[in-house]
Amino acid sequence: MPFKPPLVEKVPLPPDVVALFERLADLPYSFLLDSALLMPGLGRYSIMGADPFLVLRAKGKRLRIQQEGKAFSCYGHPLEKLRELLILWRLDPSELPFPFAGGAVGYFSYDLGRLLERLPSLAADDLLTPDLCLGFYDTAAVVDRLTGEVWLVSTGLPEREPPAAKRRAAKRLEELKSLLSGRASLSPGAVAPKPQGGCPQNASPASFLEAHFDEDGYCRAVERAREYIAAGDIFVVNLSQRFSLPCAAAPWTVYKRLREISPAPMAAYLNFGEFRVACSSMERFLHVIGRRVETRPIKGTRPRGKDPASDARLREELWNSEKERAELAMIVDMERNDLGRVCRPGSVRVPELYRLEEYATVFHLVSTVEGELAAGKDVVDLLAATFPGGSITGAPKVRAMEIIEELEPVRRGIYTGSIGYLSFDGKADLNIVIRTLIFKGDRAYLQVGGGITYDSDPRLEYAETLDKARALVRALGLGDPETLRLKTLTPYGERYARRRGAGYGRLSR
Repeated sequence: MPFKPPLVEKVPLPPDVVALFERLADLPYSFLLDSALLMPGLGRYSIMGADPFLVLRAKGKRLRIQQEGKAFSCYGHPLEKLRELLILWRLDPSELPFPFAGGAVGYFSYDLGRLLERLPSLAADDLLTPDLCLGFYDTAAVVDRLTGEVWLVSTGLPEREPPAAKRRAAKRLEELKSLLSGRASLSPGAVAPKPQGGCPQNASPASFLEAHFDEDGYCRAVERAREYIAAGDIFVVNLSQRFSLPCAAAPWTVYKRLREISPAPMAAYLNFGEFRVACSSMERFLHVIGRRVETRPIKGTRPRGKDPASDARLREELWNSEKERAELAMIVDMERNDLGRVCRPGSVRVPELYRLEEYATVFHLVSTVEGELAAGKDVVDLLAATFPGGSITGAPKVRAMEIIEELEPVRRGIYTGSIGYLSFDGKADLNIVIRTLIFKGDRAYLQVGGGITYDSDPRLEYAETLDKARALVRALGLGDPETLRLKTLTPYGERYARRRGAGYGRLSR
């Protein structure tokens, strides 16, 4: 049975997102979903919280649940368990002055797609991060970056009886208010020990990036993708490469730099214990309000120019690029088909096919696709029908994912998955995990890629990955990617030859 609307209070605190979150940053499972760049219809609210009452983790179908100081494991499909928990704690729809009424916050990794589609298992799973990690938060703070208002919300969950839920909601709201005001700290976390890991402040700066591709190797992978396109296997595929380096700063410090260098409307910071995530994404994967669904795929990139004249030239070049427009149109067709699987017939449409958006380091081409969820379908059905996003796989999606598995030497993990929230009242907002740093142990990992079509120039595609890595490398306190030495971990040609010998890499017929 749905709960009553949560407690909501506007508090007289400065709307300084960074200063407010710093009072939460070291608490268990602290999160910041950050509209670091205010954009009409996209970035407005920055949402933060910590100390969830339950945490759901999954690796394949192995699930681990932490609640009230206890942990247990079970076996099942993580999306079905997620649906079960969201139904258990569903809130009545309510007209709040912001979109988040408490809920599940965290990430869905790219590799969760292995439970949705049958894929080969070739790439190494070297980071071993969960395929899904979500905290269930009964309280949160919301900064409206348009009006400057700061709101607190408290649901009283996981209590189910109204009197107990009301008492808990009031108590937890006062705790959060005191914490953000600097007067007190939250009561001990119910689900997790004090987070560990992350980058030490005194780590030595690195002068090189370790990579699984050198430039020639990446170009050979692009050529292989072009062979698949010529053979009719696919129309477009997203090919990425991963870099890593010894960590040179605390993850939160890096995120603050990234926020200044490359602010984005769908940014995020996650402190999830043994790993941290600093994300400066500008791409919305799914937005759900009521029955209305929106996705905003990005395809097409140019770097910002060094002066107004070159900036204008690059902007015009992207806008007039037939290759980039064709690539985006193919992804839009696929997104329409994905949404059509769970949306009311006839409701899926494309209100904006081409839009050029400007960011601190790049230009992008963006489309908007929207629809209306069919009767009997919910946000979990929507996820299952559309995940992972088409802009970071290719078309057709499943064949593109098979080719990604062949050409990329390591699993993507969190990269090109999705970060965001599923609110207890049915709303949802999820990004595509691009322009992101993963911190684990004493290392930072960054991955960048782009869409490959038959017209792709391999050298230009490699240069585009460096353009996309630029803000991330600068946030780590280093120079531009081109100024750093690359240390290739496994030469692409040697690794690929071994795979061909094992029977992989054949064109489908």
